[in-house]
Amino acid sequence: MSSATKSELQETRDCVEIELTQFMRDQSAYLLSISPELQPVSSALSSFLLDSGKRLRPLFAYAGIKSAGGSLTPATTKAISCLELLQACALIHDDLMDGSDTRRGKPSIHRHFESIHVQDELEGFAPAYGLASAVLLGDLALVWSNQLLNTSGISAHELRRVMPIFDEMRVELMAGQFLDIHEQTQKNTDLDRSMKIARYKSGKYTIERPLHMGAVLAADASPALLAALSDYGLPLGEAFQFRDDLLGVFGDPSVTGKPAGDDLREGKRTALIAMTDAKCTDAMKVESRKYFGKNDIDDKGVAILQEMIVSTGAKAALETMIDELTSKALKAIENPAIDIAGRDLLNELALIATKRSM
Repeated sequence: MSSATKSELQETRDCVEIELTQFMRDQSAYLLSISPELQPVSSALSSFLLDSGKRLRPLFAYAGIKSAGGSLTPATTKAISCLELLQACALIHDDLMDGSDTRRGKPSIHRHFESIHVQDELEGFAPAYGLASAVLLGDLALVWSNQLLNTSGISAHELRRVMPIFDEMRVELMAGQFLDIHEQTQKNTDLDRSMKIARYKSGKYTIERPLHMGAVLAADASPALLAALSDYGLPLGEAFQFRDDLLGVFGDPSVTGKPAGDDLREGKRTALIAMTDAKCTDAMKVESRKYFGKNDIDDKGVAILQEMIVSTGAKAALETMIDELTSKALKAIENPAIDIAGRDLLNELALIATKRSM
């Protein structure tokens, strides 16, 4: 990464961090004015949002602004920061649906509130308290994402341009999340289904739609520019999710913040698993059923499944797909509809999104 591009991205990330910190400070004060018993809600959401995060979605939105020939303003900084609250909603609900115990090395929100119930010796059933709390906190993050966009200070004209994209992005995200949980109920795996889930559950709201939001915030973006950004964002979004799929199986817990092989315990039917199943022998499928989707599998069971994924060639094949999709995205940057000011940013963000450490 060039020093100038690195500095530009870090400066944008810092500006987003400042806006999120101030927004959470204001919203926490409002919650506490309602009741001091909302302190755990305020603290949990503030920690979840502010303690970590790459801010990829606002950075892609910023790249969209630059690709349209625009520049960052205080109002547009607030507007693109709303994407982090949408991400918080998605992660909190995703952890709940997957039954994940951790997120970024800390207890997931539902486990956190379950622990509060136990520690404070509250009445009722601790897991139900954790579940209900996570649903509500995720919903609150979703409401706040809309509130931050609406109160960002962008003009009424800019807001009218961006809201259809923001709305469509949220619909696509929820559709992808449902397709993901529905996939776990199917009797067989299917690569095409898994790839559609990757596109809608993660890729579009991580990369394509933030780029579109940024472009229309900067100007009345042309259809040619939006199409060019889609040509970049869609393949890169899929590559991003496929990298996540690999990290969910082979990732280092100190890097991912989740136990090794977490997706295997959860029985996530990703493209990686669909590709493995397509190459498995009948004997391997019988062996796989002993471990895949079992919350209590030990490290030995995880290692057996990992070896199957490697020996069938699925891991190498998915790595090849990631490289091909990334190359396709990088080629799209050459489109003359994309302002030259955005090209270095798009190039570097592609590497950040797909070259994350195992």
